Amino acid sequence: MKAAVLREIGKALAIEEVPTPEPGPGEVLIRTEACGVCHSDIHLADGDWDLLRPVTKVPLILGHEVAGTVARAGPGVTELAAGDRVGVPWIHWTCGECEFCKEGKEELCLKQKVTGCMVDGGFAEYLIAPATHAARLPASLSSVDAAPLLCAGLTVYKAMKASGVQEGQRLAIFGVGGLGHLAVQIARAKGVHVCAIDVADDKLEFAKSLGAEWTVNAANEQVHKRLRSLGGAHVAMVTSASPAAYETALRCLRRGGTMAVVGMANEPFKVSAVSMVSGEFRIVASAVGTREDLRELFALVEKYPIRCRIETRPLDSVQQAFEELKGGSVLGRIVLTC
Repeated sequence: MKAAVLREIGKALAIEEVPTPEPGPGEVLIRTEACGVCHSDIHLADGDWDLLRPVTKVPLILGHEVAGTVARAGPGVTELAAGDRVGVPWIHWTCGECEFCKEGKEELCLKQKVTGCMVDGGFAEYLIAPATHAARLPASLSSVDAAPLLCAGLTVYKAMKASGVQEGQRLAIFGVGGLGHLAVQIARAKGVHVCAIDVADDKLEFAKSLGAEWTVNAANEQVHKRLRSLGGAHVAMVTSASPAAYETALRCLRRGGTMAVVGMANEPFKVSAVSMVSGEFRIVASAVGTREDLRELFALVEKYPIRCRIETRPLDSVQQAFEELKGGSVLGRIVLTC
């Protein structure tokens, strides 16, 4: 099969012919139809994250927003059969036995395996996944439309859920990229009022077209003053990887507000203890969502027209897609098709 292979961390991916994997007990072989390109893929390839670099296998096939069709089921599989449409998200497998799994927090599983990091992912014509963790895709979604929801959509859905934002409240979304533009749509579907913040006018116009009621260009306007004039944000969600965005987001909160940490900045951001205490602010960090979160998101997508803005590319152009993401020129998500 054809695959984009990372042979050495910090080096470019190479398009190669590699053996098609065989499904073992409890596994399915999935024919990849679409795989989203996430900033996390770039960070993993470049070795930017100290926590994940030691567990990143090399050589590696990246990609954790995978949508496709079951080609063959391994021994003992009863949940899925050949022809079923499925998706493979960031969480490849969890043990179901540790305290976090038993608490319904499988994203914190002590033994979890990560797609496109610890095991091979979807930048290939085929991949293997545990039948228990491959998600059935809604009939209303094409594989191309479904792929970005498996990470970008799921991540912001879970963060919104963790933040506790309610219908009728104000949500400030920092960064209208692959995650942020889906966050706008999910929030509006939930009846939440949205303010979108970015430094690019085209992204802000895009956010308006998706239902954002207010927009602020952070390069030209003092964001915290604008947000406070609206009464402050009940929740500020930062999808950007900028420490400055986090520091600004904290200043935009109303008293008792919450900042949701989503974008993984490589540098720390500053927090004033006096400000935190006086305003009784909360900071909530949110990792990727669980299988249950994904089912909830798919149910929401069935009711509302939540769709990612997508540019499709052939698998061969994955390295070019990386460069475009690094340059910040992508409005939405790039999805590779096989």
